[in-house]
Formats: sequence, C-alpha cells, structure tokens
Amino acid sequence: MLKPSQSVPLDILVKDQTGQPISLKDTLGQYVVLYFYPKDNTPGCTTEACEFRDANAALKKLGVRVIGVSKDSPQSHRQFAEKHRLNFELWSDLDHQLLAAFGAWGEKKKFGKTYLGIIRSTFIISPKGKIIKTWEAVKPAGHSTAVLAFLQSVI
Repeated sequence: MLKPSQSVPLDILVKDQTGQPISLKDTLGQYVVLYFYPKDNTPGCTTEACEFRDANAALKKLGVRVIGVSKDSPQSHRQFAEKHRLNFELWSDLDHQLLAAFGAWGEKKKFGKTYLGIIRSTFIISPKGKIIKTWEAVKPAGHSTAVLAFLQSVI
C-alpha cells in the first residue's frame, strides 16, 4: 500500500465512466480523494459512494476532486452513477494496474476462501502528486466524514 510522502503513479491509463482514457497526471494541481472500492451497486460500495456524493459540495469548496476506482466497466460505472446521482468521477481499472500500483489489489479472505480482489482503501493526493494520507481496510459508513474532516484540517 502506498504511504504518505510517496509519489503516485502518474502514467497508468484507465478509463473514465465515459470510456475515455485518463490518468492521475490529469489531476496534478489539485487535491484528490482517490478511493478504491470492490463493486458497483453492492451495499457497502453504494453506502460509500452516496456518502462521498453528499460530501462532495464541501469537498469541492476546498478544491478537492473525488474519484472512485473499481474494476467495473465504464458502462457499469455510468449506470451506478445515474442510479445514485453520483456527482464525482468513477474510473474503470479493468486490468488492475492502478489498483496494484497503490496496493489496493491483493489477497482477501471470505468464508475461509482466499482470493484476489480490491482492498477498500482511500488516498489523499496533494496537488504535486504525493500521498498525504491513507486509509486501509475502510469501513464505508461514515468514511467520507473522516476524509472531509482531515482535508479541512490540512487545506
């Protein structure tokens, strides 16, 4: 998992929810909340996304850009965003390159079985492309409140 003061990978291309290629290079010059979540339209992921939606006006006032990333397709992201009126970007990392670079793709266990999957995590990225805060093994409910409080204390 990337840690504070480390540089983010700027050149890994993923797709935004419209299917257009995009990378973290496109976010330089602004603070970013980059959160990784397992799957569109699942209970925990919907809770997390809706809480970021509700906090997004306050985050935007601070000059912060929110981006959610999963391995779902751009089409799935569009449907998820429309269904829940999400007001921030969703990026599709189909081949797990960005996920792996952040340490958000790895071994998980459920019901005694081990498998590879997305580790729910959040990173705050500075305008210069450095990690300034990480949350690992995030619990969705209330997470956006903690993220907003942290950003209000540093910006």
